[in-house]
Amino acid sequence: MPTRSGEMTRRRVVGVGGASAAAVLLGTGAWSAGSAFAAPAKSADPFTLGVASGDPRPDGVVLWTRLAPEPFAADGTGGMSPKPVRVHYEVAADERFRYVVRRGSVVALPELGHSVHPEIHGLAPDRVYFYRFRVRGHISPVGRTRTVPAAWSRPRDLNFAFASCQAWQDGYFTAYDHMAEEDLDLVVHLGDYIYESGVGKNKRGVTTDEKFHGETFDLARYRLQYALYKSEAPLQRAHARFPWIMTIDDHEVENNWAGDISQVDKEPDQDPAVFRQRRAAAFQAMYENMPLRRAQMPVGPDVRLHRRLNYGTLADFTMLDTRQYRDDQPCGDGNSAECTERFDPQRTILGAQQRRWLLDGFSNSRARWQVLGNQCPMGQTDWDPSPEKTNVWLDPWDGYVADRDRVLAAAQDRGVRNLVVVTGDRHTNYAWDLKRDFSNPDSATVATEFVGTSISSGSDGSDMTDQGRTFLAANPHMKFFNAQRGYVRVNVNERRWRSDFRVLPYVTRPGAPVSTRASYVVEDRRPGVQQG
Repeated sequence: MPTRSGEMTRRRVVGVGGASAAAVLLGTGAWSAGSAFAAPAKSADPFTLGVASGDPRPDGVVLWTRLAPEPFAADGTGGMSPKPVRVHYEVAADERFRYVVRRGSVVALPELGHSVHPEIHGLAPDRVYFYRFRVRGHISPVGRTRTVPAAWSRPRDLNFAFASCQAWQDGYFTAYDHMAEEDLDLVVHLGDYIYESGVGKNKRGVTTDEKFHGETFDLARYRLQYALYKSEAPLQRAHARFPWIMTIDDHEVENNWAGDISQVDKEPDQDPAVFRQRRAAAFQAMYENMPLRRAQMPVGPDVRLHRRLNYGTLADFTMLDTRQYRDDQPCGDGNSAECTERFDPQRTILGAQQRRWLLDGFSNSRARWQVLGNQCPMGQTDWDPSPEKTNVWLDPWDGYVADRDRVLAAAQDRGVRNLVVVTGDRHTNYAWDLKRDFSNPDSATVATEFVGTSISSGSDGSDMTDQGRTFLAANPHMKFFNAQRGYVRVNVNERRWRSDFRVLPYVTRPGAPVSTRASYVVEDRRPGVQQG
């Protein structure tokens, strides 16, 4: 297992782009750097991709920016010369920076795409702070972040939003403009931050440069894809407003990949090593463009993304990784009513080590609410209303029934007070109950899942679809369905959890308003959803 976040093995240090140990640590702020480094080669603004913060703790956060005066440079360098650059940062108690509480510098390296991830310590818990970066005469936009309450404290409530699935080619990121206006403590992003496909054809109706048209395979192209997405002003606003807790799903690498197996590798003449190279490039670009701590720095094709973050004794966020350690999807992927392989007790979506880590967390947590940050739906999604057969998708947890049963049984058996799963992937909104055994109609409800729709993937969407009517008829544990775009806003206190499904009428043109389509609650010690 990887070391604790404050430690770093030699293998992890040298795992990114051949960078030396000192160089990598300079980029994270773990070591100070006394010598001078070059300024950006270009005189243009190097902060075109914005600023961000993430993984908040009671005493600090990780800050992020990436220097890119020419973000769409075809070689993926962002217009930077291949030299290290010193980046200064300040953290203040006020937006005008009259009361600076932390300042320092880190080094942006070409080996890490000239990104920096300084980890700030020594801050007060449950407090708003402001931060900015400086490179020579250039000052970044000001970001706002917040630490979480002390581990032993009892916060009155928690406000956060969760989102996923933002295909650039399918529409505008207007939802983030509205999210940035919410009163939130943090944001949880559940994957598909980028899509690997080209954007030559798009629902925005705009003409794009040819360098964005091909599928994403190598590091330069992944960097370019992130630059395209991160140049979106609404996304930059939401990053600069709140700390984010992030994981990935499949499209950060390739659709429906599983462990070392890509969709292409399912063909008998394909070499899995080719996919591992692609995965390594994808993970490096992900780290370069996200507010992640050095504990999440990739080592070639591997990265530690499952982790826990506490919000006092009110809630624990447990972020899962359902891609790196899973078995290949059963029965050739897709959906099937005839696939018995999905019930194989040896099949796993989590991997044995991550599953033990998850279940041990159930036993050890003091939190009132256990929040699982999950990529693809855990609940059963039956396509067939008839009682004779069950027709399900095989990429999510329905393809890995034994793992789902083990997790949900353990939550009940180990006395988890309230388990709520928040999920992306599906491009639709669901509110539903999680059963200990979905094959038994009388099985107990042991947890709750809220599946959030996409920011833009799937284009405009609609309130109800034929698929939604089928799902509501075939899945009695499903209480709500909606297929518009948006995000989910959550308020949690000691007595109840409330999810507001915030939706937009369109995304194929900018400027859409936002509204709350429905609200559902979970009461303390009463698993399952109720309409709010």
